Amino acid sequence: MINRQALVGLIGANIMSSLAPALHIDAFAAAGFTGHYHLMDVDRLPGRSLEDLLRAVKTAGFLGVNITFPFKQAVMPLLDELSPEARQTGAVNTVTIAPDGRTVGYNTDRSGFRLNFEDGLGRGTAEGRTAVLVGAGGAGSAVAFALIDLGLRTLIVHDTDAARAAALVTEVNRHAGAGRSRVPAALNQEIAGADGVVNATPIGMNGFPGNPVPVDALRATLWVADVIYSPIETELLRAAAGKGARVLNGGGMCVHQAVEAFRLFTGITPDVARMHRTFAAALAARDATA
Repeated sequence: MINRQALVGLIGANIMSSLAPALHIDAFAAAGFTGHYHLMDVDRLPGRSLEDLLRAVKTAGFLGVNITFPFKQAVMPLLDELSPEARQTGAVNTVTIAPDGRTVGYNTDRSGFRLNFEDGLGRGTAEGRTAVLVGAGGAGSAVAFALIDLGLRTLIVHDTDAARAAALVTEVNRHAGAGRSRVPAALNQEIAGADGVVNATPIGMNGFPGNPVPVDALRATLWVADVIYSPIETELLRAAAGKGARVLNGGGMCVHQAVEAFRLFTGITPDVARMHRTFAAALAARDATA
């Protein structure tokens, strides 16, 4: 990439506390670029559709954008091309934009969750085990396939939208083999018989208070993961830790997906350790002013 000025950004709802700008701007600085990361929060841009925002960033010459809730699946038909992993996962969180405006969608949430899980809980925690996934939307799809990548034996998918849960189960079984995934008979009972549980819903995030997992089903022998990092400790993780469970927050997933997204935007792979330090500093600064 010749131009040393760079524009990237994030499209989604309720994103003003995102740490993505800090991560990408520091990575640009380390690579010798002047970069700007622009937040396009539809909650603050009334009347702007996803199509409007994609059109605007192409016109403005963005290298690409990250995509978050609630657009990770809605963006797919608007793109010119999908990576094989994004197509299989059924969700996109990173879009690159070529100089001629051609768009390609990728999913870096999948590798981001997988790498964070390996760092925080260890691959052996998932291999041959059973886990309950709560949330079958864009983030849930990425987590589902990441858990299969990690060698999970059985994935149980729950969503308040039963049809969406069933659709994800069908896709997982189609790619991973019949019987690898199913919907739960009763959520409490399934968690009681599982090795782990993941929250991939926005519930627990700032602006979406609560806990989508029944607290009475949590126990010390479970591992419990959350994709959320705003706040870094959700109600779910606090309740699980209180029961003695091993917990994993969404901070590492945020870092690892950003590393891959930056590489896709620029062709440059940033230093992972530096990005972890940047995340920790930005999180501390954000929480100090909350």
